[in-house]
Order: sequence, then C-alpha cells, then structure tokens
Amino acid sequence: MLLRKVRLPSLLTLLLGLTIAAPSYAQNAHPWNSLSPAQQNLLSPLQSQWDTLPPARQEHMLQRTQDWMKLSPEGQQEVREHIARWQQMTPEQRAQARQNQHLYDTLPATKQQQLHDAFKRFQQLTPAQREALRRQWQQQSPEQHHQWLEHLGPGSTLPSGHAFGMPRPRH
Repeated sequence: MLLRKVRLPSLLTLLLGLTIAAPSYAQNAHPWNSLSPAQQNLLSPLQSQWDTLPPARQEHMLQRTQDWMKLSPEGQQEVREHIARWQQMTPEQRAQARQNQHLYDTLPATKQQQLHDAFKRFQQLTPAQREALRRQWQQQSPEQHHQWLEHLGPGSTLPSGHAFGMPRPRH
C-alpha cells in the first residue's frame, strides 16, 4: 500500500514533467541551423520565428520548399504571379477564393476536370473577350450561375466570375 502511495505521486510527477518537456523538445524538430542553405534561403522570411513554429508547420513549410525546388523556372514564375495576385486581393476576395476552393475540392473528379478545361479555354481568350465574359457573368442571377456550372461540359460557353477567383456579385 505504501509502495502504491509512493509510486502514484512519482508517476504523476514523471508524466507531468514529460508533458511539459515534450513540446519544447518537439519544437526543435527542425532547428534553423539544421536546414540546408537552399531551404534557409527560401524560408528566410521565417528565420526569426522558425524555431518557435510548431513541428507540423515546420514540416509543411519544408515540404513546400521541396515542391518549389522541383518546379521549373516557368512554374516558379507562375507561383510568384499567383502570390502577387493573392497579396493584391482584399480580405473579402480572399475569403471568396477560399470558399471557391472548398467548393471545387468537394466536386467529383469529372466536374473538376471540366472546370479545369473551361479555365484553360478562358485563359486562351483575348483580354476583351475575357472582360465581356466577366460582365456577362456578373449580370447573371445565382440561378443562372448554378445552371451553367451544372451543365458545364467540354463544349460549353465559358462565363467567368467567381469560379475563377473573382468575387461573386451581390444580388
């Protein structure tokens, strides 16, 4: 009985100590000085806070650097342009873009492919054609938007708008 009374507090103290020490140990999963020069270069904006980031966030960022290094120069330029567009968006536009991405992610693979193909066609239009299509889309009702998206197909006419990162007009 006495042994149990002694073991329980000791065990609790040990467990408490481990739970307190574990996060500080885990925080150093990838110390800044363990990163390669290429990783440090890409992650330099995060240098001052790197060692305080949660390990899962560090892992995510390290994976992104590996993805970046695998991209062609053209692919890297495309990402830079995407980041620049994102930074120019208002908070409302960003929220709408996140919502659109969530909606896209919930679509079946066939619908995603159809939207991807439609977007490729949209990119091939002249700036004037794109603008005309944007105006057309913005004048349509939400029901018309839904109908177009439901019947989206390889030969469909391509409206622009919220499906392409633009804010949905208020009706």
